[in-house]
Amino acid sequence: MRAQVAEIVFDCGDPARLVRFWAELLGGTPVDRSPDWSYVDPPGFVRIAFQQVPEGKVAKNRLHLDLHAPDVSAAADEAITLGAARSGGLVTDDEGDFQVMLDPEGNEFCFVSG
Repeated sequence: MRAQVAEIVFDCGDPARLVRFWAELLGGTPVDRSPDWSYVDPPGFVRIAFQQVPEGKVAKNRLHLDLHAPDVSAAADEAITLGAARSGGLVTDDEGDFQVMLDPEGNEFCFVSG
């Protein structure tokens, strides 16, 4: 038997705030199932859920999302207007560009063009 990914869950301090950021970034309607659990179903992607935990983020994520964007700089600028921040500078190599970003609670994700 093979399992299938049902959803990707982020631990966080404020699920309602984070789900709205990701819904604006990826599309979909934010849903607050309870005060400690929210989710969004982005078009063409698996559900992303946000679970409230008491502790804050203290280290780099062991897993992050790479989001394809034809114009990485423009995508980063737009994400910043939604509450994200850049982490480091734009990196360009033979495969294209990428930019490491932080969501409003500091979770890493990347915009990639290649």
